[in-house]
Amino acid sequence: MRFVIIGAGRVGLRTARVLRDEDHEVTMVERDEPTRRRAREQGFTVVDGDGSREDVLEAAGIADADALGALTGDLNVNFTACMIGNHHGCRTVMRIDEAYREGIYRKYADQVDEVIYPERLGAIGAKNALLGGTIRAIADVAPHLQVVELTLTADAPVNGYTISELHLPADATVLAFGKGDGPLEIPTEDLSLEDDDRLVVLADFDVLSEVRQLLVGETAERATANAGTGTSSAATELLEGDSDGGAN
Repeated sequence: MRFVIIGAGRVGLRTARVLRDEDHEVTMVERDEPTRRRAREQGFTVVDGDGSREDVLEAAGIADADALGALTGDLNVNFTACMIGNHHGCRTVMRIDEAYREGIYRKYADQVDEVIYPERLGAIGAKNALLGGTIRAIADVAPHLQVVELTLTADAPVNGYTISELHLPADATVLAFGKGDGPLEIPTEDLSLEDDDRLVVLADFDVLSEVRQLLVGETAERATANAGTGTSSAATELLEGDSDGGAN
């Protein structure tokens, strides 16, 4: 998938690294020269300019992007960028600061696909918001171990099975189960798996693609591409947290 990230500060840059680690294509937009240089030194394509200007976003490839993440510390820039993203048919994710959470959420939640608070959520949460869909990474537990929440689809091979009939790869374990929007609970063996049910699974990166094929119904090729490889550097970045004291 292709993403445009507005803001190459700590929040934006760490989110970009997590996406790149999973083989997604990322272009960043940044107006601060030292911050822009730091992102380029890490191998990212960075467009110089104000992310709230349509010509700048067009230069970053917004017309061909799957999603736009407005992750600067400037709420006005973030909201304007998301409105431009909406115009171009992108999924839009807007960062707000913790202090503005309630009021801004009520005001803008219907205008963008998702509002995030990176100070609490972290880069992995920003990545999940950008990807959307039926799979949500919760945490990197170790360099090759991840906790993911997956939503069953009608195409899942195990749709209609019970928990006792569900056989995941040896390096994957079901931790919790939830019906639709209901609470997550410890699963019992006679629970039936149905469309929109949620499973929280602890899995080695090497078997994530198999887990995705079973529970989400992805093709082998797509599951392998989406599962990513996982790296210790990505896990380290997530564990460090995402407090961002700068403009981006």
